Amino acid sequence: MPKDHGGYRVTGSMNKALWIATLGFFGGFAGVAIFGPLVPKFTLLLGLTPAAAGLLSGIPNFTGSLLRIPFGAWVDSRGGRRPFLILLGITLLGVALLLLLLHADYPKHMAGLYPVLLILGMLIGSGIATFSVGIAQVSYWFPRQRQGGPLGIYAGLGNAAPGLSSWLLPLTVAGLGLLSAYSIWFVVLLVIAIAYALGMRDAPWFQLKNRGASDADVGKVMRQMGQDMVPTGSTWSGLRAAARVPETWALVLLYFLSFGGFLALTSWLPSLWHVAYKEPLTTGGILTLTFSFLASLVRVPGGILADRLSVRYALMGNLLLMLVGALIMAFAPTVAVAVLGEVVLAIGIGLQNAVVFKLVPRYVPQAVGGASGWVGGLGAFGGFILPPVMGLVAGASGAYPLGLLVIALLVLLEGLVVAWLGSLARRRALTSDVPAAG
Repeated sequence: MPKDHGGYRVTGSMNKALWIATLGFFGGFAGVAIFGPLVPKFTLLLGLTPAAAGLLSGIPNFTGSLLRIPFGAWVDSRGGRRPFLILLGITLLGVALLLLLLHADYPKHMAGLYPVLLILGMLIGSGIATFSVGIAQVSYWFPRQRQGGPLGIYAGLGNAAPGLSSWLLPLTVAGLGLLSAYSIWFVVLLVIAIAYALGMRDAPWFQLKNRGASDADVGKVMRQMGQDMVPTGSTWSGLRAAARVPETWALVLLYFLSFGGFLALTSWLPSLWHVAYKEPLTTGGILTLTFSFLASLVRVPGGILADRLSVRYALMGNLLLMLVGALIMAFAPTVAVAVLGEVVLAIGIGLQNAVVFKLVPRYVPQAVGGASGWVGGLGAFGGFILPPVMGLVAGASGAYPLGLLVIALLVLLEGLVVAWLGSLARRRALTSDVPAAG
């Protein structure tokens, strides 16, 4: 119900905004897994190379990652509801066109449609960009001292979407057929988009400003509601300021491997289990779900540990777990050993994701928003880059699991980045009052 504050009616509430945004992100983020179960089928029908198959599985992350930056920036000027709905609308369009293709051309008339599949993947992947919109949206609804829990709920539950999709879609396909399964997914996403459109309201600051309230009236209402988050300055100026700080790009590289690796493996693992180990797509979906859930859930204890451990040692420890997990998967003699490697890799990736964004205020305090945009957008771009590169390595070596060596190599390179980040922080601590991140 709308509430009257000093003559202005504000609709919505903090908790309602949190759960509606989480639901919307859950639906949009599932796009990262939509092509995963389909890629093995398209690979066989079109005779795709591992590199081409990797590009197809990773293409949703292309638009999903790059659109995070402008759409996240848009929130500061217009609120989050409009950009969020546009992203969900583009995703729905992509799924609808995919359904038309499956109805008209699958499986007998797929020759020459590889470029069309790439375009559809780009459209469907737009929903991934709802992450940055929802983060800002939830942040504006909650006061600063109460943001940790809500943002953890938003990111944690939303991140479960790819794993659930990778598991449920193959099961639905096996039971109902390909067209029916994706039709059901389209209806579910449509219901989520409608629920978001009907239930979500922008934070009070945006509502009041859109009604022409003065700064004095806005401040009065905000104080009455316990609100303290308002847009300050230009988001684009924040992006420019953060781009001039070397630490920003170090964090981008760290997130490129951790969250970009999470996205890449979520879309790539179904093909690995099916092609390399001859597992049914349903089994591959369950194993992918295991990876996705574990990597998401360990973010909670990872954040707690990051508050208590030396940042440098936490980062190095996480990288070591990722290295061990990737090497085990690359050279695993059996499925059981490969699953063990997947578990270790998931724990390392999840812990690393928990640490990176906690470092943004520490290393780039003068442009937290801008740095978060670069880290979240370009870091997630690893989800697009890594699958085709892993496919190239797999194709050149003749062994699909050896694509994991790409992850192992990046871990070694990022060990150097962590060492450089620590030394830079210590040097700057000598000329400032900010303590070095030990």
